[in-house]
Amino acid sequence: MSEVSERYKRLSDAFAAKVAAVPDDQWGNQSPCEDWKARDVVAHMVQTQGMFLGFIGKELGDIPSAEEDPAGAWDAARAIVQRNLDDPATAKQEFDGLTGRSTFEDSVDKFLNSDLVMHGWDLARATGQDDSMEPEDVKRVHEYMAPMADMPGMRGPNAFGAEVDVPADADDQTKLLAFLGRRP
Repeated sequence: MSEVSERYKRLSDAFAAKVAAVPDDQWGNQSPCEDWKARDVVAHMVQTQGMFLGFIGKELGDIPSAEEDPAGAWDAARAIVQRNLDDPATAKQEFDGLTGRSTFEDSVDKFLNSDLVMHGWDLARATGQDDSMEPEDVKRVHEYMAPMADMPGMRGPNAFGAEVDVPADADDQTKLLAFLGRRP
């Protein structure tokens, strides 16, 4: 396993634990993402895994529906991404993506791993779970996302929200959340 593959496994396992801990009656809870309920957060994560596989000519195939089986859908999607990350040739496969030329592995690390951190927080917040983030993940996500903040279309409904003001002495997690438009 590469460092990226190991990070994806750790983060996707953590997200899976949050998905598994959602009681059936909380899937309709509002998430911090304005238009999404808890179930929508998982559906987005499943869809995004498929989108990145598509960049390298792969697909999720026939997996459970996030609407009917959020945990089954997430586990199936992440297993497919993990299998492709664990294959050195596939991990290094290049494509022209959202931010230019990249490899599957690099794009997973920057985008999907960042999504796992942020949307893990969203799901935890929506369902009353522990929403703390690992400090190393907060730092890595902030470093990756900061240069993208001023790109056209990034401060909108499908990406970052408008930055939220927080005290200067706020902790790093609070600063990241505020930077991404979430109200900590």
